[in-house]
Amino acid sequence: MGVVLNLVTRLPVAIWFQENPRASDTRFEENLLELVSPQTLLLLNRGFYHFQFWQKLIQGGIHFVTRIKINAAIVYQQVFTDSYALRDRLIQIGSGTKKTPVVTLRLIEIRKGKVCHSYLTSVLEPEILPPYVVIDLYQKRWRIEDAFNTVKRLLGLSYLWTGSINGIKLQIWATWLFYAVLVDLGDAVLKDTAPHMADELSLPFERISLEMIYRGLYYFHGASKRGEAHDPVKYFSHPDIQKCLGIVKRRRKLKQKLIIAPFPDKQRGSDQFFFQSSPKPFLTASLQA
Repeated sequence: MGVVLNLVTRLPVAIWFQENPRASDTRFEENLLELVSPQTLLLLNRGFYHFQFWQKLIQGGIHFVTRIKINAAIVYQQVFTDSYALRDRLIQIGSGTKKTPVVTLRLIEIRKGKVCHSYLTSVLEPEILPPYVVIDLYQKRWRIEDAFNTVKRLLGLSYLWTGSINGIKLQIWATWLFYAVLVDLGDAVLKDTAPHMADELSLPFERISLEMIYRGLYYFHGASKRGEAHDPVKYFSHPDIQKCLGIVKRRRKLKQKLIIAPFPDKQRGSDQFFFQSSPKPFLTASLQA
């Protein structure tokens, strides 16, 4: 099962199903090329590590961010940033054969403690997509894993109800459809809750627990039968219900501000290059068995 998720809305954009249980992510490359329009930034897992596919994306005006594999053959072209904590360089990768054509990308490496994390992107200008934004965006690729976790664990897609292909497709469609309804309900609760929270200027979607909204539907049904509630949004937005069910998660400590300077080692110490949130027109794609 392959799914493309909108990084902003968290809603599924496309869902594909392969009958072969051993199918790899590459089976969905043509589907992605037909689906995604130019000027879109894809966040890809390493299952889509395919040079021909990357080349087709770039030729179609589609950009991507992904992780680099160990022992990749790299030719360095230009250095944008070179420091102990961060390196941002223009590279060429690939052997030049038909299966592995040469592709020009940016390699971004960040050091966290003793571990170095490496990222690839087809956006070649640091002024357009600064290195720390690339890193922050790829960390948000985990949202598709959260979506699969919700669909499989909470909504029961980890177990198939039937052995027929048509029945499996119906189960997949119905489960993801209910997931979309649950996300929309969570978004509506978020918008209805945020204005009433005196200590919040804006309440991020991550603070809303979709699991507790899902489990709270049982209590809303009981309240509805008793004539005590008619609107699920108003019901889950009520402070007493939120406190009882834990609809709003506890606030975590703020992370370090994100550096968006295209050349961080040259702009160090300037507060104008910091911001808290990231850009939004992105899709993330993944495959799950």
